[in-house]
Amino acid sequence: MAIRTRFTEAFGIEHPIVQGGMMWVGRAELAAAVSNAGGLGMLTALTQPTPDELRREIERCRRMTDKPFGVNLTILPSVTPPPYADYRRAIIEEGVRIVETAGHKPQEHIDDLKAHGIKVIHKCTAVRHAASAERMGADAISIDGFECAGHPGEDDVPGLVLIPAAADRITIPMIASGGFGDGRGLAAALALGADGVNMGTRFCATVEAPIHDRIKRFLLDNDERSTNLIFRRFHNTGRVAKNSVSDRVVEISSRPDATFEDIRPLVSGALGRVALETGDLDAGLVWAGQIQGLIHDIPTCQELVTRMVRDAEAIITERLAGMLAA
Repeated sequence: MAIRTRFTEAFGIEHPIVQGGMMWVGRAELAAAVSNAGGLGMLTALTQPTPDELRREIERCRRMTDKPFGVNLTILPSVTPPPYADYRRAIIEEGVRIVETAGHKPQEHIDDLKAHGIKVIHKCTAVRHAASAERMGADAISIDGFECAGHPGEDDVPGLVLIPAAADRITIPMIASGGFGDGRGLAAALALGADGVNMGTRFCATVEAPIHDRIKRFLLDNDERSTNLIFRRFHNTGRVAKNSVSDRVVEISSRPDATFEDIRPLVSGALGRVALETGDLDAGLVWAGQIQGLIHDIPTCQELVTRMVRDAEAIITERLAGMLAA
């Protein structure tokens, strides 16, 4: 038996499970492992320091899998933004067929990608933004509930409400993100109106994730309370794992006269990369969601995806069906 949804049919994958595009983590070895397991692996474009290095990473991923995989391109407002158009051009010229866009004003990118026959998933945190992306021409939506790692937006709407609210408005395929990591979550997302799930933190705690084993064990040992919300007063809320660095960021930010400059030295992406690569839990921020409370092992991607689908199928066909009166 297999779980077939609008998303699996439209994107040519076996299982309705997508790997989130994570900075420093969305590399070829993880993306290929997820795709080989029947899900949709995702490279993170800006993890690569230049568009040419992204080209090489795409080629490396293609040598590791013959299954569909995508590239995440996150567009954020910045004083000195990366050369987004050059990254987009690299994606197009390397023949990638699936792109996940996220962030600020994606219309230019969606238009160009669609003009080259590329399917676009747009990642967002609010129903109104999902509806806007559908109008822009996105082929699918990834909707992030408040439980997620990264930036959950400023509305604080959890998945139990956000997913069906989006399903009521969105006509294109939709995958649910934030708080997913096992078959129960997959079955629940489908019941709420989604066509699959997107997972970031859960895929960090796998054998193939290109991060230090100490970080994987950290995620395994944490529970659902082990996150901090940072940047709230700056209207750019982020959910990260609790460690000495994020605790310090929260403490400084709580001061009445705090400015972003007060925390800037603690929150750089370069320091987060050091933490992921060296396993030094006090080096920088570790981005992780509340799903940490449901991570109980460090399997291969194949084992994780297979187990999730098997358990979701059992819930749908056995547990739920068994509740129906004759």
